[in-house]
Amino acid sequence: MSLDKDKHDAAIVKRAAKKHHDDGHGGAWKVAFADFCLALMCLFLVLWVLAARNQEQAEELLRTPGGNIANEGGDKLLQHVSTSGSMIPREPRPGRDQSEGTTPGRGEGSEGTQADGIHLSKSRLESAADLQELANALSQLSDEANLSRNLQTVITPYGLRVLLHDTDKQGMFQSGSAMPTDPFRKLLHRMGPLFAQIDNQMLVVGHTDAHPYAGKSLSAYSNWSLSSNRAMVARVNLLEGGMPAKSILQVVGMADRAPLDVQDPLAAQNRRIELLILTSDQARLIGQMFAMPEASVPLVNGASTSLPDQSLLSTLRKKLSPPAQ
Repeated sequence: MSLDKDKHDAAIVKRAAKKHHDDGHGGAWKVAFADFCLALMCLFLVLWVLAARNQEQAEELLRTPGGNIANEGGDKLLQHVSTSGSMIPREPRPGRDQSEGTTPGRGEGSEGTQADGIHLSKSRLESAADLQELANALSQLSDEANLSRNLQTVITPYGLRVLLHDTDKQGMFQSGSAMPTDPFRKLLHRMGPLFAQIDNQMLVVGHTDAHPYAGKSLSAYSNWSLSSNRAMVARVNLLEGGMPAKSILQVVGMADRAPLDVQDPLAAQNRRIELLILTSDQARLIGQMFAMPEASVPLVNGASTSLPDQSLLSTLRKKLSPPAQ
């Protein structure tokens, strides 16, 4: 009896299980939060890699004796490099409607659709008088832009040679880069509608002075790269001003191989952009120079551009070979 009484008198204690607040959601928010953190980490990782890459490029570009980048060739091109990891491109871009067949003078960067009221009497410039009219119009634009000392024009048998060069007081580009100065950019924009009035094609040639670059390897940035980039930037700004793309026949860089001042290879005027507005015959000859041989014509009257017969070449080689000893 005592044993049964003890069992009856024993207290039974039950503990109620605690109810978690996230039982109703099944923990799904934790999975979503983990995915968000993973995506955010990947984003910061990508940004860090880009910033580190730009930092390494900037450090490499700045490895020059004494760290001086004031000279023309004192360093490599810097306008595409940012030490802050910025992903915003800084290179100039043509207007969105600057393609074949667009209306001249309506680019995004156009400073005027009718070349400030200048109208040429002919659309095809062939004679010296025609080229002189264009030269006068270009001189007027340079005077209005306060760049008269930076522009020279010369009438040649090939066409009109337009030289846009630096002076000791005014440069066409930022030192050591292909970033144009604001006055030069505006002048090119105002030239665009003027060139849109003519059917002549042109060559755009970039030149630098003889300041060497620090890099000595064959793949290092050099005056060849700088002159080519500057010529391409000049082309872009002419297109932004409204010049048709078909007006450009060739864009080339010549580094420091053709200085204006031979006695002083470092002279400011050696840094220049040249526009050679070609006559029809000269444009045709240059185009044929790089065309397929079947489509070419003799550059000189009476000259043969066809390949000689292989049997004749063999016979000629035997006659020119030294006799056997």
